[in-house]
Amino acid sequence: MLNKIWPVFIIISIIYSFFSGNIENVSNQIFSSAKSAVELSITFFGTICLWNGIMQIALKSNIIEKISKILDPVIKKIFPEIKNNKKIKKEISMNIVANILGLGNAATPLGIKAMESLQEINKDKKTLSNSMMLFIVINTASLQIIPTTVIAIRSSLNSKNPTSIFFPIWCASICSVITGVFVTKILIKRKK
Repeated sequence: MLNKIWPVFIIISIIYSFFSGNIENVSNQIFSSAKSAVELSITFFGTICLWNGIMQIALKSNIIEKISKILDPVIKKIFPEIKNNKKIKKEISMNIVANILGLGNAATPLGIKAMESLQEINKDKKTLSNSMMLFIVINTASLQIIPTTVIAIRSSLNSKNPTSIFFPIWCASICSVITGVFVTKILIKRKK
């Protein structure tokens, strides 16, 4: 759908700029936007490499297992279908930790692994289990303590104080996770 909408917008914009005499501004902005996209990509690449490296160190030094133990009571409460499946708990913990660190790009492959493992224990392979639905909500709401991606974007755009968004992000992400889990649990109970 989007692959049809965006080209239409682009074509309309170019035609409009041609008739309004702003075609030069459009062509200047195309090159300016391309430059900004490359700079932003390089900033993201560095940030992602840094935090993925930290995640690999955490994996090899058993920090993730310690964090998993800390998160274990919460995961047991939120995901009762998992029971004592250590593999799934570890994968969910790693995803949650990546989201807490603001590493949405690192959290994605971890989330896919967790979903595959949840699908293995799913009784009805054609529909999502309750745990899968809750995991999607938690992953999408993504509790963030260190919003590295947003800080990287603000830094690349020359923000005077790129870290000034900590408190609002904490409030928003905590509220979104709590609301998401609460509403999903209510809907799961209604479904039964």
